[in-house]
Amino acid sequence: METFRTNGTCARQIIYDVKDNCLVSCKFVHGCSGNNQGIARLAIGQNIDELIAKLKGIQCKHGTSCPDQLARALTAYKDKLAAIKLQQEKAAALAAAAAAEAQNTPQ
Repeated sequence: METFRTNGTCARQIIYDVKDNCLVSCKFVHGCSGNNQGIARLAIGQNIDELIAKLKGIQCKHGTSCPDQLARALTAYKDKLAAIKLQQEKAAALAAAAAAEAQNTPQ
């Protein structure tokens, strides 16, 4: 379960979950209840890349909207996953280099 603090909207927070690159749950905290329930119901079950493409840039006020904030939340989620993957790849490369060096060091 992920939490995203919104900026510039009536909704204050988005609580969501992603599985296999698909949005499986979504709830807006505060804001226009009917609109946010509608956005969440339409978004659940959708590929997050497609949601980002569809929702990014929709404006209501203050240069953003609840749909735009959901796109930003999903983008931040993807960025977080990419950073974790990069860290894991670096750790694996360091471990492989250390193992190779240990094999080449005379005992």
